[in-house]
Amino acid sequence: MELTRSPRVKALLKSRYPQLVLFVLMLAGFVFAILAGFIGTPVGSHNFSIVFVWIAWWAILILVAVPFFGRGWCAVCPIPVAGDWLQRGAVLNPAPKTPKWLGLRVPAKFRNMWMQNISFTLVALFSSVILTTPVVTSVVLAAMLFLAIGLSMVFERRAFCRYLCPVGGFIGLYAQTAPIELRIKDKNVCAKCVGKPCYNGSDLGSGCPWDVFPGGLTKNTYCGLCLECLRTCPHDNIAINARPFSADLARPSAKLDEAFKAFIMLGAALIYAYVLMGSSGAAKLAAYNVFTPAWFVYAAIFLTVIFILLPGLYWLVISITPRGRGVGVREFAIASTPLIPLGLMFWVAFSLSFVLTNATYILAALSDPLGLGWNLFGTAALAWQPLLSAFIAPAQSLALVGGLAWAARTAQKTAPQAGISSAPVISYCLAVTLLMIWLLL
Repeated sequence: MELTRSPRVKALLKSRYPQLVLFVLMLAGFVFAILAGFIGTPVGSHNFSIVFVWIAWWAILILVAVPFFGRGWCAVCPIPVAGDWLQRGAVLNPAPKTPKWLGLRVPAKFRNMWMQNISFTLVALFSSVILTTPVVTSVVLAAMLFLAIGLSMVFERRAFCRYLCPVGGFIGLYAQTAPIELRIKDKNVCAKCVGKPCYNGSDLGSGCPWDVFPGGLTKNTYCGLCLECLRTCPHDNIAINARPFSADLARPSAKLDEAFKAFIMLGAALIYAYVLMGSSGAAKLAAYNVFTPAWFVYAAIFLTVIFILLPGLYWLVISITPRGRGVGVREFAIASTPLIPLGLMFWVAFSLSFVLTNATYILAALSDPLGLGWNLFGTAALAWQPLLSAFIAPAQSLALVGGLAWAARTAQKTAPQAGISSAPVISYCLAVTLLMIWLLL
């Protein structure tokens, strides 16, 4: 169903001003979060940088934005905004044909998801400190902002978002399951279009900042929903559509970098459930005390699980069956597709517990964002208590069982495309789901 069929919806999306207002508000909040981490209280549960980034924003991202709007967060993300403005030399005007800065093309060997895989893994390894120490959160946020600005001055388009952002990689992976997509209406119109302004830009807007030609777009993974193509298309051939969940997964990717992103996200969810929500004090201390011998053991286990154990066992499981003999890289990548909805539901289940357990900190931080004794809205002294305690376990169980069913259904559709049986894939998904249930419940 085309959502942009409505003239009002289309006019709203084509106008730059609503998006600009959101950009300014998001950027102001982002900068304040950075400042709060540096000048506010070092107590993470009372500092705006921790509470609003890792509780409020994370809840919106994982529980709402990614499952229902896919790349919707990328459409309003403040991190690339300043770099975009500098790159264009303007706030609203499109980018000039002649670059104001170097405008180099990112080398071909980096135009994939591997750098995002590495950046997410690095953030994940230090997550226990990042999620609890305001100044470390601020350093990470500031580093992402300045990297985005610096790369915009060296490379064309949004190099940081496309190839380095640790958040963008998993949003792109799970955006394939979302019921929102940007697509062309008629391929013949694109084929006949002169100049391809949707990709190259025109007086109406910039060329696609995500380096995607809409005429060849078949998946949500690399489209950032920036809406520039909607504004620049002279033939009204771009549409925002509502569609069934996981529509993209019917055309599974054969790329190994995307497959490993699925394993990284799956493994990180399992490890976070054990370390952050589990009862093991030793695991928590090891993850928090970075660069100690215990942390190096934790890091080694973390890397082994996500890069060796989970993918290795998966390859073994799908290879030992008669139909799985001779599984190569392409077949392995395609066969990993069911782990995408499974991993998303793992993160939903984990986040339900993490967010609802810590949600009362949001109201306290609203009144005293820097932990300096303010009480702007009368909620600064609100005592901590978990919210909806009786709801958490049933909701997590529903998410995990639903994720398993979703993965099983996806396996039935995609396993034949990899030349394997769906049974070992479903068995693997069942095993890791039971593990996640044990860790969380």
